Amino acid sequence: YPSEFLMQKITEDNQIPVHLHVSVSLQYVAGLKGNALVEFFHGNIAEVENEELRHLMWSSVLFYKTPNVEVMACVLLSTKAVYFLLDDSFIRADEHQSDFWNKENSDCENSSFHLSCCFVLKLNDLQSVNVGLFDQYFRITGHSADHIVTCLTRDSYNTHTFIQQLMAVLSLLARTPSPEPVDKDFYSEFGSKNTGKMENYELIHSSRVKFIYPNEEEIGDLAFLVAEKMDGLTNLQSLNILLYVLAFQVNHVEGSAQNTSPLQPKTLILTSSDLFLFDEDYISYPLPEFAKEPPKRDKYQLADGRRIRDLDRVLMGYQTYPQALTFVFDDIQNQDLMQNLTLDHFGE
Repeated sequence: YPSEFLMQKITEDNQIPVHLHVSVSLQYVAGLKGNALVEFFHGNIAEVENEELRHLMWSSVLFYKTPNVEVMACVLLSTKAVYFLLDDSFIRADEHQSDFWNKENSDCENSSFHLSCCFVLKLNDLQSVNVGLFDQYFRITGHSADHIVTCLTRDSYNTHTFIQQLMAVLSLLARTPSPEPVDKDFYSEFGSKNTGKMENYELIHSSRVKFIYPNEEEIGDLAFLVAEKMDGLTNLQSLNILLYVLAFQVNHVEGSAQNTSPLQPKTLILTSSDLFLFDEDYISYPLPEFAKEPPKRDKYQLADGRRIRDLDRVLMGYQTYPQALTFVFDDIQNQDLMQNLTLDHFGE
């Protein structure tokens, strides 16, 4: 340790996504290569002398306590813990909610010393991993509200690679096996005897960490929600969700505040007749076991919806990934005049 292959892989992965801006301290980390990166990990981040760095990934992250603040992080997976090296702007952005952050070093703010916070989630505290629809994100859950983090990879390959590496590292943990339930069968494994409803697919790892994957019903629920937003004009049977992708909406607002990002996270859903943008809650659902009340907002909130037949043209940027697309709709925005007249004048 470290092997040549690992050094090469970690060096290749150590690249900040070009469309996201980070602080100087994280830019420094992104500039490290090979041996320097491993030495940096052991000198500044690792908590135990004999732990090994196994995987590195750059991703946007959300915390359960601060669900509205998406922050860039360098995610480091070792044989002992998952480390989230955070942009120091996170604490300044959400001071009133981030009481679980240590504020001892706040006097460094005005100096030339660049500070990064490191959030540590020990593998022994890990309870479950929820994988989002189409592997666009995943949520890691520990034993309390402070230990729930969602990584918005927006990339199925990155999600898949991280989950694989995490499973490999968890296999090294020595945990006492949980007692096997008596007469385990398919129905007790996957179904709830009270409702007969299929639960999400669960894979219980040898380390007793649950890996939970969405089932077909989640797509059905999403299709029902989309149909509801279309004023019920569509037959649910014929409604197909063709594409679900976590994207950013680019806002060009004149004279807007300097600290607001022009990139607003959105969930884009394409059906055979409409294009929708939703604000999605990626961190609160499914509810963690210790949650005493449901989240303040729904999982999906409609931000914009347009009919495909109103689409005039699509402009494509020529830059490399991530690709910018501009959808130009004609002047009649998502409204059928005759339909509205009928509703207004003749009631429901």
